[in-house]
Amino acid sequence: MANGPPKLEKKPVKFSNLLLGAGLNLFEVTTLGQPLEVVKTTMAANRAGGMAGAIKTVWSRGGVFGFYQGLIPWAWIEASTKGAVLLFVASEAEFYAKTFGAPDFVAGITGGMTGGLAQAYATMGFCTCMKTVEITKHKAVAAGGKPPGTMESFMQIWRTEGIRGINRGVNAVAVRQVTNWGSRFGLSRVAETGIRRMTGKEGGEKLSVIEKITASALGGGLSAWNQPIEVIRVELQSKTVDPNRPKNLNVASAAKYIYSQNGMKGLYRGVTPRIGLGIWQTVCMVALGDVAKEAVEKLTGDKVTAKH
Repeated sequence: MANGPPKLEKKPVKFSNLLLGAGLNLFEVTTLGQPLEVVKTTMAANRAGGMAGAIKTVWSRGGVFGFYQGLIPWAWIEASTKGAVLLFVASEAEFYAKTFGAPDFVAGITGGMTGGLAQAYATMGFCTCMKTVEITKHKAVAAGGKPPGTMESFMQIWRTEGIRGINRGVNAVAVRQVTNWGSRFGLSRVAETGIRRMTGKEGGEKLSVIEKITASALGGGLSAWNQPIEVIRVELQSKTVDPNRPKNLNVASAAKYIYSQNGMKGLYRGVTPRIGLGIWQTVCMVALGDVAKEAVEKLTGDKVTAKH
């Protein structure tokens, strides 16, 4: 009697996997991640200038420290929690997609997109909002004036606008995350297939670190096609003063406003540092992944199974 198909088993989400994801994300954002995020957000919020102008503006806000606005606590909260949320939800969604007969590739994309959606609404919405507030809030110009601190800005928004104000732009964040994870996963697999053909590793041989980085960086860089969603997200969350901007913006009206002010180029403002951010995230996850895995396994005594 022939054996039936192998029984589908749900893989447990291990503490070691969550620790690895959080650690790598914290390293990424604390090094080049936040400076690139700040430049990207500044360009998206102030679309008349280019990258050089954005860097000059950021520097004027505090020198080197200007590039780390919003890092503590918002970027750290986002970095340490989003990996855990993604891993839990993506694992569940991928498992259930397979129970409905989806092939591995489709199940993987489904898991990634569902995890990205959960990321946005669970933690990334208010974190990206507060990071953007920190980067774009109007500085006091009067002599002796002092800009509001991080928690003061948070409480001010909470008092005046409540939870809706703290999560402003969350729908745009959700669209960005879903399209990010879907396209990153798919484009990385396409790039990996091409690399295997070029290197004669079509039989499933292990790729080198450089080959892995190249495939993932291409996927991450090319997934910046959805930059208009990111610019819309920044506009919704921005505290930049503009009397011409309509009140109570939503995703559609923000897109219309940006296009009317800056054209198609405005919708892609900040795409260069975003591509750089995607590549840096890839380098951290892939190049440092093996080193981090060893460290986490020694710390927890648990074998890491996450694919970073």
